[in-house]
Amino acid sequence: MTSFRFIHAADLHLGSPLSGLMLKDRQMAERFAAAGRAAFSALIEYALVEKVDFLVIAGDVYDGAWKDNHIGLFFNREIARLSRAGIPVYFLRGNHDAESIVTRTIEMPEGVHEFSTRKPETFVLDELKVALHGQGFAERVAADNLALSYPPAVPGHFNIGVLHTSLSGRPPHAVYAPCSVADLASRGYDYWALGHVHAFEAVSTDPLTIYPGNLQGRNIRETGPKGAVLVTVADGYTRYERVMLDCARFETLTMTVTPDMRDGDILGLVEHAARDFAEAADQRPIALRLRLEGMHQASAHFSAARGDWHDDLQAALQRVHAELWLEKLVIDLQPPEDARPQSDDETTLDIERMIDAIAAENEMMQELDALIEEIKNKLPGGIGASDEPLGEAPSAILAEARAILAARLGSGADACASFRSNSSATAISPIVSFLSGLTPRCTSSMVRTRPESPRHFPPFLICSSGFPRER
Repeated sequence: MTSFRFIHAADLHLGSPLSGLMLKDRQMAERFAAAGRAAFSALIEYALVEKVDFLVIAGDVYDGAWKDNHIGLFFNREIARLSRAGIPVYFLRGNHDAESIVTRTIEMPEGVHEFSTRKPETFVLDELKVALHGQGFAERVAADNLALSYPPAVPGHFNIGVLHTSLSGRPPHAVYAPCSVADLASRGYDYWALGHVHAFEAVSTDPLTIYPGNLQGRNIRETGPKGAVLVTVADGYTRYERVMLDCARFETLTMTVTPDMRDGDILGLVEHAARDFAEAADQRPIALRLRLEGMHQASAHFSAARGDWHDDLQAALQRVHAELWLEKLVIDLQPPEDARPQSDDETTLDIERMIDAIAAENEMMQELDALIEEIKNKLPGGIGASDEPLGEAPSAILAEARAILAARLGSGADACASFRSNSSATAISPIVSFLSGLTPRCTSSMVRTRPESPRHFPPFLICSSGFPRER
């Protein structure tokens, strides 16, 4: 058997929107919006530098229907670089770019081959003694077990099965082309190049079956390094290496706060923990979701001063890495048991209980729903169509408002007069303030903020100079 190398990639999702980031921070969003295309360009560059024998893309080249031909022209321009170098490309359609969804077409360069969507198709590379088998999606919904209809292995060849599938289930990914590892093994192939699951996974070693994960993380659910897989076949052995090609990265960090911590202690801990992310990212931009949890004497005041904390933490992160952005700050702090107020006389109120009573009122929930709906309808670019257009569930927004209100009212006798002077209508003001923070460019009759001045930043188009690998 001849020796050869190929790259297995999947789930490029070219054209994927990053509307959630754009809502939170325009500068961060511009970096990440450019990263999707930059990662694909890095993939092409890596294939050229390594002089691989061919490239396999296991579905979802595009994120959905083209608004125009720009995204198709970008793919064509980059893939043509491989065509000119004599490196063939084999790809198929997945659920996001099924034939019924992406109906626009641009003629592909020579050497770029798409698997049929009607039935399994085989491409044979005679010089390498390689046979590639695959079938793309004709429709977005693919409920059938496509693997069982793939042809038997071609004798005397290294057989590669290419399939966009959820296998027997990979939550939270939807089920498409379901099949089992045993179904794949029954075809007698040497390697299965899978797509659809956005996290790297070596599913099986016999036959070698791999999800490379998506090329570039697109949201906070897709954290850590992303890229493709370089497969080497030599002397009867098959080995693989992960190749990190992402040009921006999402990460999450949870810090436990203790009652005796001062502000400086918390900032110092976050700054120290962020250094690991910065080192691993190798100068890539990072969007970090930070959760503060635990107990603290001033737990309510953390939420009340959310804006100040956000800015202080952002400054701490950028002392570590200039492109380390605070994607979201989650405050989940509780007061210690001995710091909670006791209602032992008529002059002391259980503020938390009273706030909960107001929050449970139908009038309050109706007003909150109306406020969210009004803001949602004013959001740009279809952001309001998502399940959580403000990046928070209503219950989370209400919990934040509770904390803010508790901090403003304080506790004990001083809070009594203040609380009794507040009606349900007045109590919603913390919610308005919180929504204002979530929607900095949204203006409505209930939430008014000053419009931001236009800012222009050069798009992030260059990945790190090297291509770090991980076995």
